[in-house]
Amino acid sequence: MTATDGIPGQAGLPTPNSTKSFWHSEPSKILLGHRTTEKLPSSADVVIIGSGIAGASAAHWLREHREGKGLNVVMLEAREACWGATGRNGGHCQPLVYASPPEVGAFEVRNYEDIKSFVAENDIQCDWRSLSSCHSYMSEDQFEQAAKLAEALKVLDSKLGDLVTIITKNSTNPSLSDLRIPTAAGAITTSKAASLWPYKLVSWILEDLVSKNDSTNSPIFNLQTSTPVTSLQKSSSAWIIHTPRGQISTPKALLTTNAYTSHLLPSFSDLIVPVRGEMSSLLPPFSVSPSIESSNKPLEYSYSIMGHAGQNINRDDYLVQRPFSTTSSQYGSGGELMFGGGRQYAAQAGMGVFDDSSIDPPAADYLRRELPRALNLHNNQEELKSTYEWSGIMGFSRDNSPWVGNVSEKLGGGDGLYVCAGFTGHGMPTARLSAKAVVGLMMGEEVDSVDLPGRYVLSEERVDKARILDVVKAADEMGHF
Repeated sequence: MTATDGIPGQAGLPTPNSTKSFWHSEPSKILLGHRTTEKLPSSADVVIIGSGIAGASAAHWLREHREGKGLNVVMLEAREACWGATGRNGGHCQPLVYASPPEVGAFEVRNYEDIKSFVAENDIQCDWRSLSSCHSYMSEDQFEQAAKLAEALKVLDSKLGDLVTIITKNSTNPSLSDLRIPTAAGAITTSKAASLWPYKLVSWILEDLVSKNDSTNSPIFNLQTSTPVTSLQKSSSAWIIHTPRGQISTPKALLTTNAYTSHLLPSFSDLIVPVRGEMSSLLPPFSVSPSIESSNKPLEYSYSIMGHAGQNINRDDYLVQRPFSTTSSQYGSGGELMFGGGRQYAAQAGMGVFDDSSIDPPAADYLRRELPRALNLHNNQEELKSTYEWSGIMGFSRDNSPWVGNVSEKLGGGDGLYVCAGFTGHGMPTARLSAKAVVGLMMGEEVDSVDLPGRYVLSEERVDKARILDVVKAADEMGHF
């Protein structure tokens, strides 16, 4: 049995009472408190643990797969649906093209394009807005390293390289001032990125799955919220999944548990480490608030700000601006600045923290105070006011890549147990297609036949190599991610 053994670094269960995220300010009326059946089923063909972007995508891809479309799927969620990292993140979908190997950068672009087309084809109201990303580097050394990576990409993969532009202090159209970062050492822009309301995207997927159930038969997709999984047990032919509401058996179980994976698989305690991040919703100043009387424009980029206030490159800040309402009755509403980061100012830089029931006040203060200093908002660098401040738990991977695939007996698993987790704060441009790949593996496809970067594939050999690397805490402190 795998359970909470209390080994060093092991995560606990998600906290019942979390800080309130802006993204949860308009909860799904269908999903809130949802249990497709009153009682927990005793068995299922597939059980998915977790209901964020990875879990919801896996359930979607199972329904689309030729071998999975008729299977009985149960999804177990410890809290409300999409109440973890996906419902608490920065609202970005930003492929990291130039700072990744081309295989990974291309995969992230495919993931981005897949979500973009999925949203458009289904008219999903999740505030999807295609735009470019801007990585602002405040340190000359950091910018020099980033520029070398971008230049190398243009040689290694010209198609990916064409997405990237290096902005120096001498650049025009755009200049650093055009990007609102006149004091930066330089910047890298990438033409494929987006801002969105991530909770609404995942809610649409889950609502769609629930709505396809036939009311005259047992549901094909059964969502059970407020049902935390406390342990996993391997029997001769199935996995027994234990919860406070009873147990459920299944031949195939998928953990889309990200930061909380080690709670159920203690062997992952040093492979996926929980890290608490800080987020805020800030009221926009006049300069980025369009109105009938002015020609002001909202922000035109999805920002990552590297090295501000002496933070190392791992501890970046990130920003998108929500769209403004264009209806006459609500003109000018919206436009919140969704700003996260300041992790260096949090206790232990958030490392090893899996409790999102509170915020780190110094980090929250940093976000309100420092955004006008990092970005030229033409507001005399006055501190901004917040409407929401919350925390969320990321799952940092030991080798900086997600863990996707079958969990071996050596790692506490065996036949039928799979994982798709460890996105290191970068799940939106990676999780959807990672989930598609793990579904393919669950349905009997070979690793070589699924669309997944080789470095994402879970294997004992990869685990052994990862354990030679610095532990996550040390790598984070040194800026090695």
